[in-house]
Amino acid sequence: MSERNYTIQQIAGILHINLQNAKSTTIINNLVIDSRSIADPEGALFFAIPAQRNGHEFIREAYETGVRNFVISDRDYADRYPDANFLLVPDVLKALQAIAAYKRAQFNNEVIAITGSNGKTVVKEWLYQLLAADFNIVRSPKSFNSQIGVPLSVWQMEPEHTLGIFEAGISRPEEMAHLEQVIRPTIGILTNIGEAHAEGFSSAKEKLQEKLKLFKDTRVFIYSPEYTAGIAAKDLPGQQKFCWSMNQKADLQILFVEPIEGKNYIRALYKNEEIECLIPFRDRASVENGIICWATLLAMGYSADEADIRLEKLTTVNMRLELKNGINQCSVIDDSYSADISSLAIALDFLKLQNQHVIKTLILSDLYETGKKDQDLYAEIASLLKQKQVNRLIGIGPHISACAASFEIEASFYQSTQDFITHLPEVHFANETILVKGARRFQFEKISKLLTQKVHDTVLEIDLNALASNLRFYKSKLKPGVKVMAMVKAFSYGSGSFEIANLLQYHKVDYLAVAYADEGIALRKAGISLPIMVMSPEPSAFEAIIKYKLEPELYSLDIVKEFIGFLPETVSDYPVHIKIDTGMHRLGFEELDLSLLLPLLTDTKKLKIVSAFSHLAASEDENHDEFTRYQVERLLTMVAQLRETLGYDFIRHISNTSAITRHPAAQLDMVRIGIGLYGFDSGLKGNRGLQTVAVLKTTITQVKNIGPLETVGYGRRGVLPEGGKTATVKIGYADGYRRAFGNGVGKMLVNGKLVPTVGSIAMDMCMIDVTGMDVKSGDEVVVFDHQLTIAALATQIDTIPYEILTNISQRVKRVYFYE
Repeated sequence: MSERNYTIQQIAGILHINLQNAKSTTIINNLVIDSRSIADPEGALFFAIPAQRNGHEFIREAYETGVRNFVISDRDYADRYPDANFLLVPDVLKALQAIAAYKRAQFNNEVIAITGSNGKTVVKEWLYQLLAADFNIVRSPKSFNSQIGVPLSVWQMEPEHTLGIFEAGISRPEEMAHLEQVIRPTIGILTNIGEAHAEGFSSAKEKLQEKLKLFKDTRVFIYSPEYTAGIAAKDLPGQQKFCWSMNQKADLQILFVEPIEGKNYIRALYKNEEIECLIPFRDRASVENGIICWATLLAMGYSADEADIRLEKLTTVNMRLELKNGINQCSVIDDSYSADISSLAIALDFLKLQNQHVIKTLILSDLYETGKKDQDLYAEIASLLKQKQVNRLIGIGPHISACAASFEIEASFYQSTQDFITHLPEVHFANETILVKGARRFQFEKISKLLTQKVHDTVLEIDLNALASNLRFYKSKLKPGVKVMAMVKAFSYGSGSFEIANLLQYHKVDYLAVAYADEGIALRKAGISLPIMVMSPEPSAFEAIIKYKLEPELYSLDIVKEFIGFLPETVSDYPVHIKIDTGMHRLGFEELDLSLLLPLLTDTKKLKIVSAFSHLAASEDENHDEFTRYQVERLLTMVAQLRETLGYDFIRHISNTSAITRHPAAQLDMVRIGIGLYGFDSGLKGNRGLQTVAVLKTTITQVKNIGPLETVGYGRRGVLPEGGKTATVKIGYADGYRRAFGNGVGKMLVNGKLVPTVGSIAMDMCMIDVTGMDVKSGDEVVVFDHQLTIAALATQIDTIPYEILTNISQRVKRVYFYE
């Protein structure tokens, strides 16, 4: 069997299935698990994997895109589409892994596998940079390292590849053994062992032992003994072992690390001789990742001199797409550092889910090292652009330009990046979403900079993958059939508007909720089609509510009467939501109000109740659990009266973020997820299972030496009794960093170290104490992230995370990352 071409009959054979009378003999080129991300439907094999949502539910969508080959575990779907092939297996995920494992077994070339708690993706990408001159490399796209991501990555292997580099991550026992069978590495790298995904294991030792299963048959195992404590060296995997250490004797023993002009000079002992290298990064994580790469080059037989030359040329790994505001009301998706077919497909998926502009434009460079002829490559890309509904292409490079005839959409071509920049004044961009996707050698960051609005040095970074992960976390806690309403009021808790709503719509939440009509209108204008509930519908906004098909929350007799009176006589069954007060005593109908409300509802044909709901007062606090149960009972009692009188059914909901996990019985028909999407849940100890979504960063403007008798800032409140050094940073109370953080109350992270504020917080800036630290103008300062959390900041000034997030002003630019 060819390593490149597999028919559906051959796939069936791999899975030990007797496929008779195959409906199609199309060659299978792609293994897909997402009906929204199918580039070549005719050559796709769709795996209906049960996850947070059962993959079988999306067979229809995949079929409608043109897919005719499926792997399923539910027999009921086999007869629904008579012109399609269905391979029935006990476990769809295991079938995916088995097919990838079979393909891997057809190759005898070197394969590097990387696992650890952190740094896997960076080490993989740096090894790609270091080894690309000597090998034709296939590697994991982005950070595809899961039970699903690994087989999809390994499936990319083709005869022309001479080296594979794959990363593997696990979150619970028994997973790594499956990935080992798929990857079958010859060289193994353990980056480190930390707290990431620790909740799935009984101990750190168990997690380490599980990760080491990846390397059981490797020829070489590369590791640091600091991360394998508790396991004897003789019990570690690998026919050969190569260790590195900063603290003890090792094959590569680090003697010292010294910062030099924004880089780090590293000296080490190797084969009883001192060797050196220069890592072009300053931060601690990059130093460790660089040492791991150094050890790998030496273990693979490269000389110390050659390793030094290559390591100094390492460049930043940017594995995330950045969504930014662009010129002329455009949105710019910046993916200007890499270009290959896999990452292009991912980027185009992200482009497609952006609904704020009708026009979608791709700026694409030549693609290299694909192993395909130009005509075949760009014909495939042309088909991909058509399938992803791209409106315009700007191709840059001699190869894509020579294949201009392959593209049927509006297109223009330039021989080089400079050629395009020279002609940029002639190219019109306005009210469109622009994806900038280029191979590193094309330096597309220059194009991105020209198309992007100038970004204030204080930036709120929003990790859309983390937000999607948090959504999946809560969905996994729901009973079957329970709907999800996502709260996007207050500019999505300070995180954005259509940027967040587009992602939520893509991940199929059922409802959105905003506080005021203008928030809903903005979402409608940005292309959001989900039902949107307006929680504070002012009478002055009724006309806009109807025009933009928003659904008001009705909470009092007066607002019900006014809305009925406003609706034209021609309108019937307008969707509304009834707010019930079960004890919060803020807004809503109490039980005594029902005798007056029910006649209003039954006497009009203009309204249709789509939901009745209430708000829990203290769902996160076990001291108030009895009251929470009382609130749920009150809602159910009042809803029963509404249903009996109205004679029809509607959605009931009361659960907020904390209630989803703490009060499963309160899920009813729908839940409302708010702050939990952003990684905070007062009902979860340490926000266990959630990811940090928002990171607030700023930069140092100036560094000053302060004498013992000198003061800092307004009111002369800042004093360093023994003198020292301060750094002025570009954030103040106008950005949302409140004055309460002044005079040492607030803390920030500089080069991984926590430092206090000095003096009063000014409108646009503040000062921090960096005494004894090596800092300079332009250095990054973290206001909050996963380490210095928003919850910690809230504690510093005795408030709640909601206030910290929503206080961040609109002048702080939001940059959205998607991987």
